Amino acid sequence: MSLETERLILRRWQDSDAEDLYKYASDPDVGPIAGWPVHKNVQESLGVIRYVFCGAEAYAVCLKQDNKAIGAIELKLNGNTDLTERDDECELGYWIGKPFWGQGLIPEAAKELIRHAFQDLGMRKVWCGYYDGNEKSRRVQEKCGFKYQWTTKDLYLPLMSEHRTGHVSCITKEEYESR
Repeated sequence: MSLETERLILRRWQDSDAEDLYKYASDPDVGPIAGWPVHKNVQESLGVIRYVFCGAEAYAVCLKQDNKAIGAIELKLNGNTDLTERDDECELGYWIGKPFWGQGLIPEAAKELIRHAFQDLGMRKVWCGYYDGNEKSRRVQEKCGFKYQWTTKDLYLPLMSEHRTGHVSCITKEEYESR
């Protein structure tokens, strides 16, 4: 399955995306701010495609012009998120390669996935979070209509072996429909 926006294709990850994933996920400005370590090689990126980006609603963010993966976006369904235990709620996660920052591509992709969550999947609420210092992620959430819910200090991030402060927001189906 794939979804489209004006400039993007959101499609399932493929093994052939490993080199493109590595190109952006090896940048120290991308993963660590989102809570995951830089990729060390293409094999590691391939493993992430096969074992992390394998959720039912995990998509490669691709420009329509070449269909190459430049980022990732996912609706984490119940069982794959610690923000909700409900089957009619999910968590949105995303990132994009540094050369594509500031172009409005992730808000564009996120708005399509939020639409998909409410209209196609029957969700009633979409959750999203970011860590202190990740202002770009906070701004994406604001642009998409998310409303702040809570802050948690001293969150342990096992992939980074460190503690951080996390902020959580959400958007309800009613809020989405009234926008």
